[in-house]
Amino acid sequence: MSWQVNYALDFLPKTYAGITAEPLGGDLIKLSVIHQPDVVAAISGAREIDATIAEFYFKLSPQIDFLCGYRKECVWHGAAIQFLEERGIGWGTPGTLGTASQAGKARGAPHKDFKFSHRLLLQTRSVVTGIERHYDRLYDITVKSGRTLRVGLLLEYEPIADSVRSFWDRFGAVDVFWNINPNGSPTLEAISAAKDLGCQVLKWDDFKEYMEKA
Repeated sequence: MSWQVNYALDFLPKTYAGITAEPLGGDLIKLSVIHQPDVVAAISGAREIDATIAEFYFKLSPQIDFLCGYRKECVWHGAAIQFLEERGIGWGTPGTLGTASQAGKARGAPHKDFKFSHRLLLQTRSVVTGIERHYDRLYDITVKSGRTLRVGLLLEYEPIADSVRSFWDRFGAVDVFWNINPNGSPTLEAISAAKDLGCQVLKWDDFKEYMEKA
């Protein structure tokens, strides 16, 4: 078995009460929870999951309920997300897989770190008229004025300057960074780093206002 499958078989039952796990061969495992449907999950060790990888696991096992990117730093391409969601397949972290399996909602479950921010965009139709998702954390968002904004999502509780610069270096320039963690705020260093790059780091209320005025 691959390293990530070994880790998943050990981690998920220990961390999430009521879950048992068994290998199905290759990168596939089955999770069982009392009074909930069994979950067939593919466990990937890739650092990035693109459409080719998503299609590979679907062809390997069309009945999968969930594709798990086991690495903490795993980045999901927008085309992979679209491919999986169109087929009702969940995607995300081991944490997403564990909590969704406990609740009987693993099939079709979205990555828990990005779930609420994506939902906010979909629900803000008075401002947002179009969404194109390049990665789990990078969007082109068209607003009511007709302007399209490139938006980077920062996951950190308190983003620092390196959060801003490393995102910019990896994914390219953005018009605005949206700090999506609801419990934290960007540091002054992050705000300054974004200003040096010609953009801003904003929380939701300020970001919504920014889109309204763009």
